[in-house]
Amino acid sequence: MGVEGRDRAKTIDMGAHALSGQLGKTVQRLRKAYNLSLSELAEQSGVAKSIISQIERNETNPTLATIWRLSQALDVSIERVLSAGDEEPFIEKTTRGDTPVLFSDDGKVRLAIFGWIKTVDWLQWYDVHAEPGGVLESDAHQRGSIECLSVIAGEFEVEVAGVLQRARAGETLRYRCDRAHVVRNVGAETAHATMVCILKAAVMD
Repeated sequence: MGVEGRDRAKTIDMGAHALSGQLGKTVQRLRKAYNLSLSELAEQSGVAKSIISQIERNETNPTLATIWRLSQALDVSIERVLSAGDEEPFIEKTTRGDTPVLFSDDGKVRLAIFGWIKTVDWLQWYDVHAEPGGVLESDAHQRGSIECLSVIAGEFEVEVAGVLQRARAGETLRYRCDRAHVVRNVGAETAHATMVCILKAAVMD
């Protein structure tokens, strides 16, 4: 489902360009609000001065790791750094019909893709419903990637490299997903969870 092939790549590229545009303005605005020079922000964030300058001029699409370091130096959340300027309020609505849905091989696990196309290269998130006995088998993602499964209802089991762990409503499992992994509904009722996949580009050392 969703955008495929060249169209998908073009859409992602356009989204990244738009993200970079608003990011540059936001970083510059926050840097000036703190009275920081480019050199001072570079020293505090560990991001090269030339990279920060390119970001502010919208000449590069930084990784989430770079955005995270800048957000730490500017003492704001990543969400605020990624948001548009205060003068540009942003609300985007996606209808149920516009939300892509995937199913596991056994047809018992349904994943609604809530992730934003602009962040698909480093951050993906899903709304998961699994019927009793439903199994979602996944191949390894990029090396260093992490997945988080937060259970809303029911009970899930996650298996990674032969290691098993279970979680009930209100609990979260975080696990390396850069190897084959399996998510199962081990309860007697339909289970519900949110799943967030943080790809290699977003994982901090």
